[in-house]
Amino acid sequence: MSGQRRVIVITGSSDGIGAEMARQLARAHGSSLALVLAARNQQALEAVAAECNAFGATSLVVKTDVGIESECRQLIQSAVQQFGRIDALMNNAGKSAQALFEEVDHLAWYEELMRINFWGSVWCTHAALPYLKASHGKIVAVSSLAGLMGVPGRTAYSSSKFAMCGFFECLRSEVKEAGISVTLAYPGVVATRIRYHGYNAAGQAAGSSGLKEDDAMSIEECASLIITGMNKGERDVVMTAKGKLGRWLKLLAPALVEKMTMAALKKEVRPH
Repeated sequence: MSGQRRVIVITGSSDGIGAEMARQLARAHGSSLALVLAARNQQALEAVAAECNAFGATSLVVKTDVGIESECRQLIQSAVQQFGRIDALMNNAGKSAQALFEEVDHLAWYEELMRINFWGSVWCTHAALPYLKASHGKIVAVSSLAGLMGVPGRTAYSSSKFAMCGFFECLRSEVKEAGISVTLAYPGVVATRIRYHGYNAAGQAAGSSGLKEDDAMSIEECASLIITGMNKGERDVVMTAKGKLGRWLKLLAPALVEKMTMAALKKEVRPH
């Protein structure tokens, strides 16, 4: 345990954006950083930890399913037991989904998605809050542009991300006087496999993406933007020009925003 190390907990850090954020933080801070890496895939976490350790960071791997409250709380306790403090919590774990609502036979997987995308971040944050108050720390919530604008075929995913945004916007006001910053990140289409592993209408792995991905942002750029936003204590990190435009057009010309979101879908997954 070392009180001098900056201790950062990252959920969903076995691959994709979470793993890249861990690598970039380790590269930037080396031996002054302790990372707590959480996800369900122990082997993949160990591989990311090895990469981070090669940059001089210290890494603790905690196998965690954020859809289970007890595991979220155990993650935070493991971090504190090992390092004595938490300086930042990056709520990055999430699962995608693509399905037209009328094609969904049962809604059990909607509940599962909400546990992962919304409740997982709430449970982790609730457990970490006393330690973040003590360190005047930082909270990051990785949402999505689908958490700012409803996207056809994303009723489950958008609702979970809208809920996440509402929670953290409220929390931001509550913890401001405690010196805690809350940063909401809104990635657009990023070059990860998250949409391929997400749910389809039957609640099974989609196996493909329903979005056009020709102009997908690189994982490296996305991770860098989130880290910069966290370090600066920014309220919101909206990552694309269309996202920034759409945020304001939603207030002024909502029908136009609906056309924009529809245009982002592949033709074969659009409502008939």
